[in-house]
Amino acid sequence: MNLRLIDILIIGIYLLSTVIIGLILRKRAQKSKSSYLLGGNELPWYLLGLSNASGMFDISGTMWLVTLMFVYGLKSIWIPWLWPIFNQIFLMVYLSAWLRRSNVTTGAEWISTRFGEKRDAQLSHNIVVVFALISCLGFLAYGFVGLGKFIEIFIPWEIVSQYVPFHVAPEYVPHLYGLVFTAFAVFYTIIGGMISIVWADLVQYLIMTVSSLVIGIIAMHALASNHLMVPNGWETPFFGWNLNLDWTGVINEVNTKIATDGYSLFSLFIGMLIFKGVLVSAAGPAPNYDMQKILATKNPKEAAKMSGFVSVILNPIRYFMIAGFGVLALLFYDKLDLIVAGKIDFEQILPSSINQFAPLGILGLILAGLLAAFNSTFAGTLNAAQAYVINDIYLKYIKPEATDKQVKVANYTIGLIVVAVSIVFGVFAKNINSVLIWLVSGLWGGYIAANVLKWYWWRFNGHGYFWGMLTGIIPALIFPKILPPMFPDIPKDIILLYFFPVILVISAIGCILGTIMTPPTDEGTLKKFYKSVRPWGFWKPIYEKVIAEDPAFQKNMNFKRDMFNIIIGIIAQTALVALPIFIVIQKFGALAITIAIIVITCFILKKTWYDHLET
Repeated sequence: MNLRLIDILIIGIYLLSTVIIGLILRKRAQKSKSSYLLGGNELPWYLLGLSNASGMFDISGTMWLVTLMFVYGLKSIWIPWLWPIFNQIFLMVYLSAWLRRSNVTTGAEWISTRFGEKRDAQLSHNIVVVFALISCLGFLAYGFVGLGKFIEIFIPWEIVSQYVPFHVAPEYVPHLYGLVFTAFAVFYTIIGGMISIVWADLVQYLIMTVSSLVIGIIAMHALASNHLMVPNGWETPFFGWNLNLDWTGVINEVNTKIATDGYSLFSLFIGMLIFKGVLVSAAGPAPNYDMQKILATKNPKEAAKMSGFVSVILNPIRYFMIAGFGVLALLFYDKLDLIVAGKIDFEQILPSSINQFAPLGILGLILAGLLAAFNSTFAGTLNAAQAYVINDIYLKYIKPEATDKQVKVANYTIGLIVVAVSIVFGVFAKNINSVLIWLVSGLWGGYIAANVLKWYWWRFNGHGYFWGMLTGIIPALIFPKILPPMFPDIPKDIILLYFFPVILVISAIGCILGTIMTPPTDEGTLKKFYKSVRPWGFWKPIYEKVIAEDPAFQKNMNFKRDMFNIIIGIIAQTALVALPIFIVIQKFGALAITIAIIVITCFILKKTWYDHLET
């Protein structure tokens, strides 16, 4: 353990600061339900964007991305399309504004603006709440597992165990560490709500920015006096049908990692990511912290700017650190301790690199920053889960006339229950990647069809939404158990990605049958939704009714411009990811081209997107 007193003090000061933030903002957060869950819609868009970016700068994701950088080099910039990261571009261009126009507290509450208040809308509302809670619990478990694995390398169990009065099996040590440090995120989230989360995220982002710059500079200095041994193709983002990265004679064990990941047919893999990613993005944000930050903005214009700001403020800083640690791990691979339970665990590259290469003081800063990153993700997701339980279950069905004091007690109680359940989920999680793939390929596969149709097809109703979501969630829950034995040649961690189309088709059938076998949503609800949100898509019958009543109504004619802006936005976002990597590995020719791409795409977006934002 390389922690020194100054490192421990830095970590302690950060953890204490989160407690103080929660206590200071407690009364402000408890003014009303809106203040607690959405910051009273008073927070500036750039602060919400920074908070949202901080929530995405999580330990588990950063560990995974450093591993990808180490193994796949510049080709790793495409793999995060698993999320997909370019959903932020869809949100920036049009979906954040559409969502914010609803003026609701949660995605489940949004359902009533689209489907009304009848039986089918109630069913839709309930299934969204179920999905939101499963999703939030999954993300909490995902962060919980990553935190524990991260901390374990800095605080070896053999040192701590002598002070613990009970036996802990080695495989559950990360979970115990996760439980201890989770307590801080739980405290300031439950006490201070959204306002506390946003201000704590600001502290976290500042810490991570300093840490990223230091690590990137250390890596560049090390690279100046050492040769980077990597296979052909590692330093370019371009690829063919196959991955064609052969680590034989460099680090032989990495070939096994690539085979286990299942990314060898790289073009097929990326094609699947694009197909899935476009549909996921068109469906709008999943009911998690990202959606809550959008709903917390002051107006639709600020919602759009907030979503665009996330890519700008997150990717260059985050990938400067990722590239730095990836390069250091490659240069000094023989110094890393990657052995866990008798075998190599490449997810240990980030914590082992920090332990090995971070200088005195900076080690504590990085650890504090990554702990803060965990807290940010955990807190934002916990806040979203609380919002759904309080707003869409407790106040809707259990105690509609609850007093502010009762709502406060319910917030605290529900927050603790959600945390406890997520910890149980985390205990049964195999590794970070398995949880990630289940979330983005399995569970979201069941989310897509219903949530695409709700925006773009007027005839789609609450029954179709309910049955589409239900028939999507069920296979997402059972496929991880039944598919691996049936298809043993497909790596278990990515089998859901390749069966994503199957889940999508099953869900789409549920959507269509549920819709055409039941009456449409009442006309008044559809007209009100169409006039306030103004979506493009298949809305002609409703448009004709609206224009008959209000000849001055302006139809949304921006489909082509929005699609163009999405393409330009994705190019710009990808260049922002590649930019810090080229800086760290000192490929200045590629860097110049990347900068030119960023300048040109930003100029285009200024003219075609920003100048057209509605006030």
